[in-house]
Amino acid sequence: MQPLATNTPVAVIGAGAMGSGIAQVAAQAGHPVFLLDQREGAAEAGRQSIAKQLQRRVDKGKMEQSALDELLGRIQPVNQLSELALAGLVIEAIVEDLEIKRGLLDNLEEVCGDNAILATNTSSISVTALGAKMKCPERLVGMHFFNPAPLMALVEVIKGLATSDEVAQCVYATASQWGKKPVTATSTPGFIVNRVARPFYAESLRLLQEQATDSATLDAVVREAGGFRMGPFELTDLIGHDVNYAVTSSVFNSYYQDTRFLPSLVQKELVEAGRLGRKSGQGFYNYAEGSQKPEPATAVSANCEADTLIVEGNPGPLAALVTRLSESGVKIIERDGPGRLYFGDAVLALTDGRMASERAAAEACNNLILLDLAFDYAKATRLAIASADQASPQATNDACALLQKAGISVSLIADRPGLVVMRTVATLTNEAADAALHGVASVSDIDLAMKAGLNYPEGPLRWSDNLGFSMVHTVLSHLQQSYGEDRYRPALLLRKNRFSEKGFYS
Repeated sequence: MQPLATNTPVAVIGAGAMGSGIAQVAAQAGHPVFLLDQREGAAEAGRQSIAKQLQRRVDKGKMEQSALDELLGRIQPVNQLSELALAGLVIEAIVEDLEIKRGLLDNLEEVCGDNAILATNTSSISVTALGAKMKCPERLVGMHFFNPAPLMALVEVIKGLATSDEVAQCVYATASQWGKKPVTATSTPGFIVNRVARPFYAESLRLLQEQATDSATLDAVVREAGGFRMGPFELTDLIGHDVNYAVTSSVFNSYYQDTRFLPSLVQKELVEAGRLGRKSGQGFYNYAEGSQKPEPATAVSANCEADTLIVEGNPGPLAALVTRLSESGVKIIERDGPGRLYFGDAVLALTDGRMASERAAAEACNNLILLDLAFDYAKATRLAIASADQASPQATNDACALLQKAGISVSLIADRPGLVVMRTVATLTNEAADAALHGVASVSDIDLAMKAGLNYPEGPLRWSDNLGFSMVHTVLSHLQQSYGEDRYRPALLLRKNRFSEKGFYS
């Protein structure tokens, strides 16, 4: 399917930050753009906001003044719906209210030509529900941009039950021509990103509630070991806890209170206290002038005489860590065994979703220290570890000393199942696998959405393949056993991969 011709007028309704950003994207692609807002003067203010933002690029020599003038010349603020009659694509970016959006769509059907595509930028409302009362619901499609629209690459193209394939394909091609990375999804609660991303916040919120460690430490581990751009508490402070909690609650209720999406009491309390994050001046962190962000907890080891690491069996994902330690001057001895590392009094292993104390008892290995997952052990600057209650202080000290030899900061957290990054990645993968199973989107589109929409270091399904066919399934099974909750039940596709020994991309 061909994209819209660049001489096709595009209309954007809603001149707030999102609407203005979408208008800028369309104008940059060469389209004449009508910008409409019911608030008097808002459309012109939106155009001026675009001008102000892009003028900075001109001043820095990153854009020609003539190019800016041409772009602004293509954006025409208008005052009436009737002025959108010639638009070939209309994108509404107004308030997230089903009935208000339905009323607008009814009016647009009267104003716009029969071949005009009507798109909604909704992030949470069913496209199917929006189109249910339309005369021609086949021309309605979701076109979900991410804020700020000119900078964020992802566009979720959402098909409602009645959306025609031709309309969805045209919008997909148009978004691609606009320089975006579009993905196609069905109209289910949360679409791709807002559904699959819930565990990113939920698991750290649960660890905080369980007093595994503090928010600054959890954020640091997720960033410095997991490779994520921001930690969950930094990100929710930025998004706003009212917004993030509302989205979680909406998804939770839309899926009939499925415990996978259970909202956090910790976040609920912040919302009730008015501590909404950056916009209110306080959330998990204090943003008042002069305030300082707390430092993550970092363990300091005492003297350690050990200088040799014994590697028993295949270290699996820890192989890159073993190489890094070798390059740091640690002597390596390899021998057959169950995939453990021995250094001084410490017996180290990658977490498999069980508590260290539970695993130490099951494997008759008292001095067990569990290591968290890292996106890239060769580059990670921090790792979380947890000691079995049975372990000696010397074993914990030796584990810290070993990692510090490779320049890795160590955060010792309370003994909780799955530690931090591993349980986050496992639950993200689980939700992504469930979305793929139910036809929400393809495996590749789910991974692309999480990378392009949220800057994840890797798509969760590809990450799962890289870890091995059974690891995520094993971690989730152990989490489910530990908590006794359906929240951690492994998705059917993960179970299939476990027994077929094939991955999502095999």
